[in-house]
Amino acid sequence: MEQVEKTIDERIQGKALVTKNKKENTKKLFIESYGCQMNMNDSEIVAAILDKEGYNTTQILEEADLVLVNTCSIREKAETTVRKRLQKYNAVKQVNKKMKVGVLGCMAERLKEKFLEEEKIVDLVVGPDAYRDLPNLLQEVESGRDAVNVILSKDETYGDVSPVRLNSNGVTAFVSITRGCDNMCTFCVVPFTRGRERSRDPKSILEEVQSMVDKNYKEITLLGQNVDSFLWFGGGLKKDFKKASEMAQATAVGFAELLDMCATKFPKTRFRFSTSNPQDMSLDVIHIMAKHQNICKYLHLPVQSGSNAMLKAMNRQHTREEYMELVDNIFKIVPEMSLSQDMIVGFCGETEEDHQDTLDLMKYVKYDFGFMFSYSERPGTLAGNKMDDDVPFAVKKRRLQEIIDLQQEHALLRTQQHLGKTEEFLIEGTSKKNPNEWKGRNTQNTVAVFDKGSYKLGDFVMVKVEDCTSATLKGTAVGYSDNN
Repeated sequence: MEQVEKTIDERIQGKALVTKNKKENTKKLFIESYGCQMNMNDSEIVAAILDKEGYNTTQILEEADLVLVNTCSIREKAETTVRKRLQKYNAVKQVNKKMKVGVLGCMAERLKEKFLEEEKIVDLVVGPDAYRDLPNLLQEVESGRDAVNVILSKDETYGDVSPVRLNSNGVTAFVSITRGCDNMCTFCVVPFTRGRERSRDPKSILEEVQSMVDKNYKEITLLGQNVDSFLWFGGGLKKDFKKASEMAQATAVGFAELLDMCATKFPKTRFRFSTSNPQDMSLDVIHIMAKHQNICKYLHLPVQSGSNAMLKAMNRQHTREEYMELVDNIFKIVPEMSLSQDMIVGFCGETEEDHQDTLDLMKYVKYDFGFMFSYSERPGTLAGNKMDDDVPFAVKKRRLQEIIDLQQEHALLRTQQHLGKTEEFLIEGTSKKNPNEWKGRNTQNTVAVFDKGSYKLGDFVMVKVEDCTSATLKGTAVGYSDNN
């Protein structure tokens, strides 16, 4: 039986990202990205900025003029992985003297000058809101000076930067609609590493989606730390309007309206979005999902814990009961909806009763997918500063395994519900286990594998589901769907 996904930092593995070379570019960039989908999208923005500075990307570390690692700080494990990679870079740098090494993203924002002043392992440090400054910072490095810019912005969205699609399959793409986060969950470092929440101009979002459709991309995922709080008031953000009368005169666009715009304007394009916050999830969004066939019937709805005591300690602005009511309403409006969760095990003060509450919540929802991990203290967060990480490691490990086992049981139950059905799948690539099979995803985000036949990458195919594991469907393609 296949393992369900366990941790956030397993969602996107670090790897060298590449794009097409330009003959006029003479320098080579090696860039790796760790962490969430936002980091992957940020790496595409960085590649676009450096493309104009004469850099082509490469997968060969030893030949790079510039090595960048886009980092994640959400777990200690993610930071440890990055440090090991930096050691590798510096070993290569001893041979390739022209090479420069830089740290981007959340870890850069958290540690700031420490990389330069104490560890002496990088040449430049660039926070998530300072990527436009990369050309200037590289000039500083070339002049023999250390370079750092970790200033957080209140308005930077990179809305006018057309990202270079890295390691793209040519079928699916990410489009960021918000940056930053205003939800001060006590366990989370994101508000301190990515700054305050701000929304992007809907016009620029639609233009970027149009550019992807023009390049024959078939599925777009709208990204944000909290997409449901997307809010655009014509001239800017909500905080820019000091008087209620000014706000009333502005043309407001919320997430439901944005989603409706995208699905209506691009009816042949699939849309997904991530991540949603239960406290901000509007049923208007669910009704829009029901309205449009091309909006995938899948929600990533992090709960973190099934215990009210833990939710309060985490400063989550929802209760167990409110979350369950939301789930009930979601299934009433879209019965075929697929749900996934984030779950933190062993948070500060978690009792066995709290743990049982989480298991009970999981039994109530029966999630299709899960991202589960044990709590690790993050410096700078409220929990890291003021709460005791008092759950023993052995207890965390046992509780995590119980949650993983239950999630795997539910995942199998959900995949079995597809047996005997003929469903639409978008071909995303070749199966990892069999080169003669395609892999694709249905609207519920469930993966299926099937014989390649005469179908090609990017086709929408009808597949009769004949077998399954807890993570994958197995079937036979029976024809093209009407969406091609």
